[in-house]
Amino acid sequence: MAGAPGLAGAVSVRGAPLAPRLRPRVPSLPMRCRFCDADDTRVVDSRPAEGGAAIRRRRACEQCGNRFTTYERPEAAVMVRKRDGSLEPFSPEKMLAGVGSALADRPVAPDALEALVADIEAHVHQQGAEVTSDEIGQAVLAGLRSLDEVAYVRFASVYKGFEGASDFEREVASLEKKI
Repeated sequence: MAGAPGLAGAVSVRGAPLAPRLRPRVPSLPMRCRFCDADDTRVVDSRPAEGGAAIRRRRACEQCGNRFTTYERPEAAVMVRKRDGSLEPFSPEKMLAGVGSALADRPVAPDALEALVADIEAHVHQQGAEVTSDEIGQAVLAGLRSLDEVAYVRFASVYKGFEGASDFEREVASLEKKI
């Protein structure tokens, strides 16, 4: 289907790329009004914001007449290099599930859990476009060590692949040395 409209990177019948002006625009989803939830809004003003890192758009609702501002920021996808060498997008939800399992039935405030996950997520984003699963695991261990020792040992047992009681003894001994 060379040259078919709607295909990204479309090529003409003769094999030359189509001119950019001939490529169809990707249809955008309507922006809903934050006041009346109507789909009928229009952009009144658009300008760069945050030093060019975002676009600030002033919008007006055609239905209720209210105005509101939206910001468009690029979503930086951090990729995680797994132990087997594969790559997958970083998932804060996946990290939260692992940390949540380690903290199950522990006397830790939900705010402390959220703060821990937010700190680790910020650390991951500071590392750049790619981070290893080992770096994330070490950050989780460091955070759990200061938050709850039992949760630390639980997470370490899965993360480090404990196989027997001696592994637990070694980890508890190293935990006691650092306290």
